Parts: sequence; C-alpha cells; structure tokens
Amino acid sequence: MSDNNIQSPEEAIQYLLEWIGENPNREGLKQTPTRLMRAYQEYFKGYVENPADYLLTHFEEVEGYREPVLLKGIPFYSHCEHHMAPIHGIVNIAYIPNKKVVGISKLARVVESFARRLQIQEKMTAQIANCIQETLEPQGVAVHISGVHHCMLGRGVNLKSTELVTSHYTGLYQNDESLKKDFKIQC
Repeated sequence: MSDNNIQSPEEAIQYLLEWIGENPNREGLKQTPTRLMRAYQEYFKGYVENPADYLLTHFEEVEGYREPVLLKGIPFYSHCEHHMAPIHGIVNIAYIPNKKVVGISKLARVVESFARRLQIQEKMTAQIANCIQETLEPQGVAVHISGVHHCMLGRGVNLKSTELVTSHYTGLYQNDESLKKDFKIQC
C-alpha cells in the first residue's frame, strides 16, 4: 500500500504497521487498526466535549463560605501534541468561591475533558484554571500539575524519574503570596 492510496484511518494504521516493519495481516495484528481507532476515540474524547458544561450545575446556597476549596490528587492521562506519547500525573485544584460551588466530581471531569486531547502540560494547566475562573467566577483559582512525559522516558534523553511541574493562578491567587504558599504546602 502506498501512502497515496490511503482512504481511511484503518488503512493509515496498516500503512504505519508496514512502515515499522510489521505484517499487518499476522494473527496478533489483524484487528489492531480497529482496536486502535476505538482507543483513539477514547483517548481524544475531549475534542467532542465542552469542559465548562460540567460546571454549569452549581450551588449558590453556600451560606457565605469564602475559604479555599481544594481537591487534590486528581489523576490524569493525556498525550503530548509533539510525539503523541502518553503523559500521566496528578492535578490539584483550589478555588475561592464567590457565590458558587460545584460538586467535586465536576472538577475532576473538567480535568479529564482537557486531558483527553493532544496537550502540552503548560497549556492544559492554564486551560483548567481559566475554565473554572470563567464559568464559576470565583475570587481565584490555583491549579498545580505534576506530570510524567513518556516522550522523555522511552526516547530522546531517556530520563526515567523526571516530572514536569506546572502551576497557574487567577484572581486572588495571582497576587496574594500567602494564598499561593498555602496552596503549595497543601499540594
């Protein structure tokens, strides 16, 4: 099969298998194009979602609660936009409510929706924080992500124990160093 005759994603995967030296017709690979297409639909389902929609169901009866709300240890799984290699790690989110709070599962769903796209961690960190800020309109948002990038584990520099750490702050968290410090300590 030449690259000029590719008509479908499955054919592209067959071509890739041939390109790396495999036989796409051998027993273990016959269904790989179909399986990979289904996997990619799941890996990249964030493209058909609007993460802000998860935050539209919120509660305004918070009886004046104005302290930080922190959800930590949210696992994520993504793929880098440079090599399509896996990225996985942990997200911590804090926000200071103004008049609205959300169920904590909604914050995890926002993370999942942004993670299920081709990403760079820096952009994803800002996207999560800005989505929460724009939708809930809290007094401030803090997002901290620690991620392991497989593009560095299995190729290139082959570093086995490195993590990329990124943070993004809005509102009160941007300018109040004591709030930032408390958030970092709690993470």
